[in-house]
Amino acid sequence: MEKTKTLLLNKTQIAQRIDRIAYQIYEDHASGTGELVMIGIHGNGYTLAERLHQKLKEICQLDIRLVRLRINKNNPVGNEVELSCDIQDLGGKSIVLVDDVLNSGKTLIYSMKAILKADTLKIRTVLMVDRDHRRYPIMADFVGMTLSTTFQEHVSLEFGEEEGAYLS
Repeated sequence: MEKTKTLLLNKTQIAQRIDRIAYQIYEDHASGTGELVMIGIHGNGYTLAERLHQKLKEICQLDIRLVRLRINKNNPVGNEVELSCDIQDLGGKSIVLVDDVLNSGKTLIYSMKAILKADTLKIRTVLMVDRDHRRYPIMADFVGMTLSTTFQEHVSLEFGEEEGAYLS
């Protein structure tokens, strides 16, 4: 039996939320100096970070660097987190960590652990959907949508032809 997917956010709504989050990031960093590093978690988190990066380039003159973070979401303890830049390049910079959906907080907390090896200025988190099922002490600073779901339900963010946020 195939699970049915319920559309939570369509392509237009995702674009609107990306615009809003980009302005929030800009407002949060506008008084700051130096480089802003946007770190997208590999997969949809990185795609979302690319879109936010593009929107920020349109609306402001901030110096923004885009970085990819690779983590094994199923076993973050047993595998090293990889960044597409040297960890020392994050020192003294404001960091924006981006992922698609926050469920338990496991991916974000282990990603944060790797980032904290650098002496960063500040760290903010961005998520398109916050499911509010945290097992780890982490929160989202900028969120496209907060949704209370059951543990049996799954939320996915899809980019491309059938772009949208779906509940299944």
